[in-house]
Amino acid sequence: MMTTEIRNFAEVLRTNVQRVIVGKRETIDTLIIALLCEGHVLLEDVPGVGKTMLARALAMSLGGEFRRIQCTPDLLPSDITGVSIFNQETRHFQFMPGPAFTNILLADEINRATPRAQSALLECMGERQVTVDGETRTLLRPFLVLATQNPIEFEGTFPLPEAQLDRFLFRVRLGYLSDVEEDAMLVALGGRHPIEQIGTVLSGDEAARLAEQVWAVHVDASVRRYIVALIQATRSHADLALGASPRGSLALYRAAQARAAIDGREFVLPDDVQAIAPLALPHRCIVRPESELRGRAAEEIIAEIVEKTPLDLGSVEQ
Repeated sequence: MMTTEIRNFAEVLRTNVQRVIVGKRETIDTLIIALLCEGHVLLEDVPGVGKTMLARALAMSLGGEFRRIQCTPDLLPSDITGVSIFNQETRHFQFMPGPAFTNILLADEINRATPRAQSALLECMGERQVTVDGETRTLLRPFLVLATQNPIEFEGTFPLPEAQLDRFLFRVRLGYLSDVEEDAMLVALGGRHPIEQIGTVLSGDEAARLAEQVWAVHVDASVRRYIVALIQATRSHADLALGASPRGSLALYRAAQARAAIDGREFVLPDDVQAIAPLALPHRCIVRPESELRGRAAEEIIAEIVEKTPLDLGSVEQ
């Protein structure tokens, strides 16, 4: 069965990444879902929790190319997309691809780059192509952007605009390890770092092929109505100045399909939608200033909407 192949793919990839990343199964599964949805992930957490290592482990497991951009205020758009250089031998301009021409791109501390540099990622993330000197070049597949930002330091940063936040399929926080997990990490890193030994267990081409098979996972009409009801609730909630966009409803739909597939199911459950909503919706919403002063946060509001929105079964498709 189609979903059995996807489940096996996820199990192999998850097991290999877990040789490096301890105690973050849900986060690893979230990245696998994003990979199968051909979406992008914003990793928002404090330094030192393994964001970069997670990206490297995922890329090495897939045998794909991995590039890292350290975002700083002097980063230029051409530092991301590439630049044309005059070749003295051929007497022609030669295009030198930038870091965007890779399978997994880590944009470290993305909010330290200027808006001009941040916008260079928009076309890459949305269209999977770059346009340099009037010529459009297609990026590799799979293409996954993992961007990180530190939520506790704001000096010298440029907050991501809503248009770019909406380009991310998920916003994820890794969080600290438990005491047992942290002890296991110390044991695992007591000698040679496991990232040097994990090796390639799958191929990027396989990920791209399975991504298209995810589209076949069945979503019942009642589940579609539930997704729409959740999205509409964000747009009418009293504490939200801006609700989720249509891209948000598509993110819920696609990610729920992928979550069902990695569980080996050929149909989506409401549980899939409820599990995806806290990852896919809060960063697409803007809380009203007066609600923020009362301590309300987008994550809390989305959790409240998920809890209160009923599932309208109606007529079930056969």
